[in-house]
Amino acid sequence: MRKRIASVTVAWLLLAASLAWGEPPATPWERLTPEERQTLKPFEGRWESLPPERQERLRRGAERWRTMTPEQRKDARERSRRWQELPPEQRERIRNRAEEFGKLPPAEQERIRQKYRWFKELPPEERRVLREKWRGLDREERNKLRERYRTMTPEEKRDYLNKP
Repeated sequence: MRKRIASVTVAWLLLAASLAWGEPPATPWERLTPEERQTLKPFEGRWESLPPERQERLRRGAERWRTMTPEQRKDARERSRRWQELPPEQRERIRNRAEEFGKLPPAEQERIRQKYRWFKELPPEERRVLREKWRGLDREERNKLRERYRTMTPEEKRDYLNKP
């Protein structure tokens, strides 16, 4: 009988501990700072029903917002507007790609970031030419080009981009 009571007690303690460690505690609206309440005002009516992890993400976002310059806030509003205008399928595709990117090893993420910076630094006309060439290739041709491009010297890459 004692073993059974001990087993049930341990099971209840493990259940309670797993629930306690599972997610951060919710933060009541009244416990937010005045600055947080001001920034998070659009969420006031439903704050208590938001999951604790969502509340925490919103609080971190509110903190970032407060530290932004007016120009940074303007840019953020513009990005948000453009995001909202995207079709739902495109937003989902972007979310999936971001999730895939996040699963890559850090070295691979950095390699992709460097390639992106390189592309953004190209003159607009070169970017346009490169995009057109890329769109004109099928999947197999793209894969071959990726492999070949990785082995090119900077001069060969420049020559390739300038070919008609």
